[in-house]
Amino acid sequence: MNQGTEGAGATHQDGRGKRAVVLVSGGMDSAVVLAIARARGFETYALSVRYGQRHSAELDAAARNAASLGAVAHKVVEVDLRSIGGSALTADIDVPESPSEGIPVTYVPARNTIMLSVALGWAEVLGARDLFCGVNAVDYSGYPDCRPEFIAAFERLANLATKAGVEEGGLKVHAPLIAMSKADIVVEGLRLGVDFAQTVSCYQADAEGRACGRCDACRLRAEGFVKAGAPDTTRYQPR
Repeated sequence: MNQGTEGAGATHQDGRGKRAVVLVSGGMDSAVVLAIARARGFETYALSVRYGQRHSAELDAAARNAASLGAVAHKVVEVDLRSIGGSALTADIDVPESPSEGIPVTYVPARNTIMLSVALGWAEVLGARDLFCGVNAVDYSGYPDCRPEFIAAFERLANLATKAGVEEGGLKVHAPLIAMSKADIVVEGLRLGVDFAQTVSCYQADAEGRACGRCDACRLRAEGFVKAGAPDTTRYQPR
């Protein structure tokens, strides 16, 4: 298995004394990844992307998570994906409230490729050789950029296309949640002290970050808490 797709319990990736750039969206998965990177001893630098998503509440959550989970710095980079649209998250397309076949309309074209590329650039500037992201192939297998093959391919690209990869020992892309269920992610997050009430996963959260409770992201999140036997601390909109 490519080292970039190791599970959360792996111990061979000792980050003590090393810097890592961690993609932090504001959702529960990326918060757990940030906590995992810190637990492995990395000095973490949180990166969020304002890409034209439907609401800014998740970026507010990303800032909270970065602060509470000990990131050295939190940077927000703007990339206008709304200008090209093509997704229910970046265009005037209704967010589905039930599972669909194939790649769902909530897939944002090339989003993870773009975000990892931005993270890669910052990593080179920082002298970091490790990137962390919260992609998950179990719950989001319909997204082609959430699969192990994508992570492995991006890591190869990173090592071909950068000075750090060619001259400075190489880079690793870590996706510690990639084979975990949502329940596993909840359990791991609670073990590492993640406050899930401070995260926002909903595709159509309100300005206060409260979840709709109806979209696919809300459904998967709620099921995760149930299967983990943990209380759901998500803040929901009044019904």
